[in-house]
Amino acid sequence: MKIGVLVGGGDAPGLNAALKAVVVKARELGYDVVGIKRGWAGLLELDTQPLDTNAVEEIHSRGGVVLYTSRTNPFKMEKGPELVVKNMKKLKIDALVTMGGEDTLGVAQKLFEMGVPVVGIPKTIDNDLSATDYSIGFDTAVSIATDAIDRLRTTAEAHHRIVIVEVMGRHTGWIALYAGLAGGANLILIPEAPLSLNQIYRLLKTRHAN
Repeated sequence: MKIGVLVGGGDAPGLNAALKAVVVKARELGYDVVGIKRGWAGLLELDTQPLDTNAVEEIHSRGGVVLYTSRTNPFKMEKGPELVVKNMKKLKIDALVTMGGEDTLGVAQKLFEMGVPVVGIPKTIDNDLSATDYSIGFDTAVSIATDAIDRLRTTAEAHHRIVIVEVMGRHTGWIALYAGLAGGANLILIPEAPLSLNQIYRLLKTRHAN
């Protein structure tokens, strides 16, 4: 069997370690692995490289993505999905392992429904994918946000100010909630539990008075 592996969307800490794990396990099972560069773009343009255990031996501690990535979506192109299937046959790829978030795995799901064998590995610092507790990149994002809050607390205290820390998360509040709890925030605002501006104002006035 030959497996194709790709990474789509933004990069995140832990991706190279996950890529190494895929290659090492596949080789243990006797499978060949081909790395698809720049996500779905590489499959559309036949931009690939062979991967073996020697090629991934030292990548687990590196940042970024050794295969590179992009935000290409074949379903937003005319006959893009058909070209993906055609190129998989041309490359003699039997199955795909895709690492990505909402968009990348959305493409994978549609290809699966077309009959393409696909395994999805959840990767997004936002942690907004179902069927998993923590997605790749989330833990590091929380650690960095928590560190920022810890540093800003002393500045806020020194100046008797309220400091607002905005973090990523798209439509979900996972990073804000976890980092806010870990950093001892007085108020955590998340999309899942919206507050009005007047409610926020009253809470901040109370906190300032205390």
